[in-house]
Amino acid sequence: MASRTILIVGCGDIGSALGLQLQAQGYRVIGARRDSRSVPASFEAIQLDVGDNASVSALPDADVLVYAISADKFEESAYQSAYSQGLDNILSEFEQRPQPPRQVLFVSSTSVYAQSSGEVVDESSPTTPDRFSGQIMCQAEQRLINSPLPGSVVRLSGIYGPGRERLINQARDGYTVPQNPAVFTNRIHRDDAAGVLAFLIERYQQGDAVDDIYLASDDEPATLYEVMTWLAQRLDVTPSQQLDASARRRSNKRCSNARLKAQGYRFRYPSFREGYADVLENLK
Repeated sequence: MASRTILIVGCGDIGSALGLQLQAQGYRVIGARRDSRSVPASFEAIQLDVGDNASVSALPDADVLVYAISADKFEESAYQSAYSQGLDNILSEFEQRPQPPRQVLFVSSTSVYAQSSGEVVDESSPTTPDRFSGQIMCQAEQRLINSPLPGSVVRLSGIYGPGRERLINQARDGYTVPQNPAVFTNRIHRDDAAGVLAFLIERYQQGDAVDDIYLASDDEPATLYEVMTWLAQRLDVTPSQQLDASARRRSNKRCSNARLKAQGYRFRYPSFREGYADVLENLK
């Protein structure tokens, strides 16, 4: 098999999980991030500042480019640097290369949706975010969609998994949330987030159609009360105090993964139960 090269810009938790999966399939994996020492040892590691033109221009060519950067702060300037300016710098560089990537994936977020009344949303739903995070994500999405490079946006819902155990810790400390009003939450296990990206890469490699936008969330939107009650039962804890869930109501929607499922992706962790059961088992 000819060597296939994937460049993961922002090779953090999800990028590393993706790279390890593709490396096992014979890919050459290049991981680029600000601190290259954090890239898995089996990858080719590159130190990268997406805001520095010299750093960006030194990146090697790749068949597949994955942009999976995380903003280092929840501030407008950090989001602009990471998503709007950073992605534009990377795309501008690769668009003018003699051998541009054959596929680009941008890891976006469900923050692009403003819906907050329990509505079902999918790839065709309106995106009119009222917060800077969603607005900047929308700008970045359009930058890729309008690029001459073939690319797809992957909107991830709330990521959980190893090292992302805040809800487990809250439940262990005896916290819950009110049952009413119901607040729907959406999540995806870290391994499924990487799995979706690998699935779309393989789909493109096989010549199958790949859409501009995908919504990646597990099979079962669930209320925050339901998730925390389940965790308390598994942890053998009786909830004794309530968290303020008002901030969560801004994201009260139900994400549909119908497009991904119709194209053949099957979730390793189809609901929070399988996913959190695995996380809890590994915490023992």
